[in-house]
This record gives sequence, C-alpha cells and structure tokens, in this order.
Amino acid sequence: MSKSTVHDLKIAPAIKLKDVNAATGLVAGSFGIGTYRTNGRTFPGLVQPDGATYDLSAHYPDTLAVFEDWDRALDLLADIAAKNSGTDLALRDLECLPPVARPNMLCTGSNYRQHVAEMMTYNKFNQDKRLPRESDESFFQRNLAEVDRRAREGMPFFWTGLHSALCGANDDVPLPLVGAHHDWELEFAAVVARTGRYIRPEDADQLIAGYVMVNDLGTVDEFRRADVRWGHDWVSKHQPNFKPAGPFIVPKQFVDRAKVQITMKLNGEVMQDWPISDMIFQPEQILSYASERIRLMPGDFLLTGSPPGNGAMHGGRWMKPGDVLEGEITYLGRQTNNIVAEQTDGVPTYGSFITEWSN
Repeated sequence: MSKSTVHDLKIAPAIKLKDVNAATGLVAGSFGIGTYRTNGRTFPGLVQPDGATYDLSAHYPDTLAVFEDWDRALDLLADIAAKNSGTDLALRDLECLPPVARPNMLCTGSNYRQHVAEMMTYNKFNQDKRLPRESDESFFQRNLAEVDRRAREGMPFFWTGLHSALCGANDDVPLPLVGAHHDWELEFAAVVARTGRYIRPEDADQLIAGYVMVNDLGTVDEFRRADVRWGHDWVSKHQPNFKPAGPFIVPKQFVDRAKVQITMKLNGEVMQDWPISDMIFQPEQILSYASERIRLMPGDFLLTGSPPGNGAMHGGRWMKPGDVLEGEITYLGRQTNNIVAEQTDGVPTYGSFITEWSN
C-alpha cells in the first residue's frame, strides 16, 4: 500500500491476479481496444494479452465508430479475439495514441475517502475549519465524518476536460513554463457506450462500455487565484500531454472492480498504490449524476478521481525534467512517460496566477 498516507484506515489492497500477461498487463481471455500508428499509418486495433494486435480498419474507421456501434461491435471484437487467426502486428512495435481521439472528458474530483480526508486535514484551503490546538488526528477524523456524510447525503463532483491534453500511454510529457508544482494523479476511467438522460444509478451500468487508464496530471500551484471572485481556475489541468491515456480500453465484462489496484511509480519509487474500492461514488453513480446535467456521448471518458499519493504527501516532491512516471492499473495495462522540459521560443505574457493581492 501507499507510503504516502498519514492516517491508517486499514484499507485492504486488491487481490493480485495470477493470469496477467507480462507482455501487455492484460489478463488471459480479455482484450483491449486502442488507436495505434505504424509506418505513418493510424488505425483502430484489438490487442490480445500476448500483444498480438489486429487492425480493425476494415470494420471501423476509428475507435469512436466502435463505441458508437458498441453492442454490435462488441460481438465482432469478441469473435476476432476468439479466432486469433494470426497477425504481423505486435503492441511492442506500435506507437500508442490516445485510445479515442477527441472524447469529452469528465474529471471527477474528491472521490477517494482517504485522499479527500487527508486533503481536508493538511491543505491550506481548509485550515480555517481546524479547532484551536486541534491535533491532526482529531481534525482528520472530523473530516472523515464529513466525507462519509457526503457519500450518504451529497453528490459527485466533476469538471470537464480538454481532449487536446490527451497523449499516448508512452509519450513524453513536457512541463510547461507556467507553474512549478507539476503533480500526478493516476486514475481509473470509464468509457461511455451510449447517451442517456436521467439514468438511475442502478441502471447506469448500461452506459459503460469499458475502462481505461488516464494519468490526470496538473500544475497544482496554479489552481487558486485572487483576481476572480470564485477563486478557482483549473485550466492548468489541461496543458499539452497532461492526460496520458491507454494503452487500450478494456471491455467492462473483463474487469472485476473489486480486484483493481492503482500503482504509480516515480523513478522506480512507488508514489500511489491503492485499491479503487475506496471510492466515495462509484462510476454508475457519477454517470447517473452526469446524465442529469450534460449530454453523454459514446466514447466519452469518465475519470473517477485520484487515490492518495500525490506529490504534496511526499514532502512536496513534484515532477521535474528527467523524471520517469510508470503507471499500472489491474486489467488495464501499463504506461511509461518521460518528463521533459517544454521546448519553445515563447515567453509567457501572463505567467502564474495572482494568488494574493499585494497591499
């Protein structure tokens, strides 16, 4: 489990699977769907656990078309995977692109019980709620009670993301010139199969096609600003390549969420290591909430929030050029991203946010 947690809620790690193929991170009998490039050609592909990859372009022009035709497409994909008729393509030789090119992204915040209670205990924004001389443990327990009340009586929270921030599972991530605290949040995401309005949580499973890994990177010292009354601005979550996604989407029937563990390493050191069982709101609840407020579309990504283990909980260890991020989520494969300096001749005009007005 993550060494980043301060208060031990004794969250049990997910059970490790025994039938994971080392070539891809896929379990035996499953497959993934993604977008790949080789020799200048981009195509939708089906990936077998051993890495054998089948070009689907004879059936669909891209993965969006797959999800727009999901019920029929799933049968076709299962048939292709079962026949396993041979292919010259292997995942290791392909460039992994974002699994869907231009999805709407719904980015859930404050959705892991331990992580939210710790943020409320230690982050600056909530210190006015701390009682005089109150201990960290006492404040944490009060915050945990508020988190549990939200689970019972409140509702999910998400903001919308920009698909221009997406990149492939193994692409470099350039750190922008604006801001200094560049942080990671490896997340389990659902991929939407169909639209719907006012869907009950108990019926929202029909909205889910599968699951994908997304690292929700952000520049966390660029979230708060004093020059607008509402005080928040999360546009720095969507810098170029700040959403590594994939390497593939795995259909939901192959994923037992009770066995999913999120693990992220920085330069080989584990930063995040947490089961998704600690979610406050499940994907079906979030999608139900979303269906009351937006038009869901096939291929949309629902990021379900970050577990504990962000840079702040590692003594303010933020990403810097030369770092290597390695992400793995049970059933969903692996990512490796080199962190580099942004190469540009430009100079920021506005720069960092004003967080406090000078006198």
